[in-house]
Amino acid sequence: MLRAADLGFAYDADRPVLAGVSLEVRAGALMAVLGPNGSGKTTLLRLLAGIRRPTSGAVTLDGRLLAAYTRRELAARVAVVPQETQLAFEYTVMEMVLMGRHPHLGLFEVEGPADLAAARDALAATNAAHLEDRDFGTLSGGEKQRVAIAAALAQATDVLLLDEPTSSLDLGAQLDIAALLVDLNARRGVTVVVSTHDLALAASICRDLVLLREGRVLAAGATADVLTAAHVRALYDVDADVHVHPATGQLSVVPLRRTPR
Repeated sequence: MLRAADLGFAYDADRPVLAGVSLEVRAGALMAVLGPNGSGKTTLLRLLAGIRRPTSGAVTLDGRLLAAYTRRELAARVAVVPQETQLAFEYTVMEMVLMGRHPHLGLFEVEGPADLAAARDALAATNAAHLEDRDFGTLSGGEKQRVAIAAALAQATDVLLLDEPTSSLDLGAQLDIAALLVDLNARRGVTVVVSTHDLALAASICRDLVLLREGRVLAAGATADVLTAAHVRALYDVDADVHVHPATGQLSVVPLRRTPR
């Protein structure tokens, strides 16, 4: 569905951020992009969303270049949840989620009953219906993430791209967001790509991984094949114990020590 071919990107000519990045996000995928700070994860998500245009290579959605889509067309197919949602004004939760309906509205058209129903459905899907009348600014970090994901769902998109969705959240909220993403992927068929530092999150919920270091793909493929001690060492310069946890049956990563490059 969503493919990147030999992507390159640079904010200035002397400092490339990405070089030769290729990946394929199949319909229904649940994928994580892992990498240290400065590896290009957020930039890659922006390229996949069409927010930035590559300096080389191409991104296609269903075989069509992203650049060939109008902004409205693309917003109806791909939604982005940023690491933090900053607002210039105070909005209620319902107003926030209704913003996700804008790609489906005509010029000067206001939201109608169908848009309200879509917003409430998205809030229900993210277990945030009880927050509908709250001011967004009064919510906890975990609640804000739920509402941001609900706004993305209200766009009725095929693909959901999330940048560090569990950063700065407490352990309980992290588990809630992880469970929510699994549920949306399984029950609604939403294609999910997560940029994250959280190896536990990636290991526990993602079927596929892309490892990114210094703007290049270090490894990509099924989680069980990619998340190995050797790859963790190459990605983060950290020795780690990678094993299947006996209680959960999922991969577990335990950092042991820093290793020199």
